Amino acid sequence: MATQSLRDTGVVETVPAPALEVRPRTNYRWVICALLFFAATINYMDRQVLGILAPTLQEEIGWTEAQYGDIVASFQFAYAISLLVFGWIIDRIGTKHGFSLAVIWWSLAAALHAFARTPFGFAAARFGLGLGEGGNFPASIKAVAEWFPKKERALATGIFNGGTNIGTMVAALLVPFLTLNFGWRATFIIVGLIGFVWFAAWALLYRSPEKHPRVSPEELAYIRSDPTESLEKVPWLSLITYRQTWAFALGKFMTDPIWWFYLYWLPKYLDANFGVQLGALALPLVTVYLIADVGSIGGGWLSGAFIKRGWSLNSGRKAAMLVCALAIVPTMTGAIVDSMWVAVAIVSLAAAAHQGWSANLFTLASDMFPRRAVGSVVGLGGMMGSVGGILFSMAVGRWLEYSDSNYVPVFMVCGLAYVSALGIIHLIVPRLEPADIEG
Repeated sequence: MATQSLRDTGVVETVPAPALEVRPRTNYRWVICALLFFAATINYMDRQVLGILAPTLQEEIGWTEAQYGDIVASFQFAYAISLLVFGWIIDRIGTKHGFSLAVIWWSLAAALHAFARTPFGFAAARFGLGLGEGGNFPASIKAVAEWFPKKERALATGIFNGGTNIGTMVAALLVPFLTLNFGWRATFIIVGLIGFVWFAAWALLYRSPEKHPRVSPEELAYIRSDPTESLEKVPWLSLITYRQTWAFALGKFMTDPIWWFYLYWLPKYLDANFGVQLGALALPLVTVYLIADVGSIGGGWLSGAFIKRGWSLNSGRKAAMLVCALAIVPTMTGAIVDSMWVAVAIVSLAAAAHQGWSANLFTLASDMFPRRAVGSVVGLGGMMGSVGGILFSMAVGRWLEYSDSNYVPVFMVCGLAYVSALGIIHLIVPRLEPADIEG
């Protein structure tokens, strides 16, 4: 007989020896996690090119702050549609084919930015990019649900979600170099074509765990160690009747817009407040997103650590999210500091905490829904996040134009969004109970 220490009581409980965990002899699931990481990296490289070039393009194309806000909103509008549609598509045609379609689409759209010449042209290109990029997170979260047991999902999500920060850092280094040497049109084309390299690797390496020749029987048993789930399809419209869906969706609605703000306005904020030009953007942006990467992995690790210490799934997830939400509150002071590096430090902490928050928020979907519904739930929540992003982007653009670039109210909203969102999530789902889906 084996023994297990109980954290809450201090007593020792005897459990049958077969209950002891058998570690798998292969670990191919982490190769899949690496593929998801690189997909997120490319996804954010493609979307971040415009944000880095925004001050340069604003001078060349001549758009206003409000027009820039509308260009950003056009991406988010398409992204909202895409999340909704791709979530459904991926649950129907499978992770491999759905993800392939998304990457090919967004890579082509990213390259087509090179042919835009007016604010409307950029808005159209951003719309096309958003239609493809919305497939990334539903496919990735579904892949994690297929390839990892629940106790590893937050960590796996945190790792692949860290690719978003790496993508932004690579873009911060690569885009100025390419633009200064080859021009901004060539930059969009070169960065856009990288997605096809990933697609080739994905087509070669990805299969379902049951069909993959590199997955040992022990690893497959470990992946499927959670209770067996039905494979019957879940009607899409039925998902909106569950409070668990709304908890996830409202969390995305309230916090995704803040991340969009960092992506698309941080270079403009640094330029407006501290005179940071294109050639000098790399170091502050790399600093922000390098620290954010630590937060992505750390936030996923933190909830898993709580759960391994005996905390319930509900307590572990929400405690990690609370830590992240509180770390973002100091962002309220980000627009009133006099030093660029103090501002960068504040935004870096907020970006890291957002990524830790996001890793756990995404994992809530697979905590509360079966694998067969995860893609659709993530798509619904992502759509709500994009709707929030559309409203916030348009409001920020118009406010900055009206107030002559006064960022103070914007940063105050950023600082309070997460603690407010966590309160609403807890009110809707006081306990993280699985949705009662039949089948």
